[in-house]
Amino acid sequence: MKSKLATALLSTTLALGGYAASVQAYPGMQKKQGGEVQSSVDLINVLPKAYPIDPVPFKDAQGKAIDFSQYRGQVVMVNMWATWCPPCVRELPAIDRFKGKFDPKQFRVLPISIDMNGKEKVEPFLASLGMDKFETYYDPKQQLGQVFPLDTIPATFILNQQGELIAFVRTFVDWDDEKAVKLIESFIASETQKQ
Repeated sequence: MKSKLATALLSTTLALGGYAASVQAYPGMQKKQGGEVQSSVDLINVLPKAYPIDPVPFKDAQGKAIDFSQYRGQVVMVNMWATWCPPCVRELPAIDRFKGKFDPKQFRVLPISIDMNGKEKVEPFLASLGMDKFETYYDPKQQLGQVFPLDTIPATFILNQQGELIAFVRTFVDWDDEKAVKLIESFIASETQKQ
């Protein structure tokens, strides 16, 4: 059964970076108003309120099933990617650097490959890029499609400490941009104030 979020995200047109993606509107999904985008970070849509998502399993490097409920208490950035997606691969080194800019007790980055052959395909690919230590997760059956639209990748979904969706972007982002750090810091600060 698809969650309300996945159902809601799969039928309106949202233009990002010159490409049209078929998704359905929900609060905060409307195209941003204003002038030219100065930074790819500006493409990140921050929702007006947190949107609950169902816990759907994916796999860690050892093949163990996990879900987002295991990361409660942390702000989580989920990045959906695949080896066959050039913009996804272009993001990976910056994502790896990005996660090192935060306290892992407060912020967790979960790159999740949707490659059909999973670890068998991904590990040699990462090694060929000199990224054999890059920590990734796997969803070869694309079960996360129940809560996130996977028709466009790279796609990044940011969850609050309660595991609710608070922001997303469905295109490449330069995670080395200082604006990205400031955005995540604002999410962490907002969560800390709630405690």
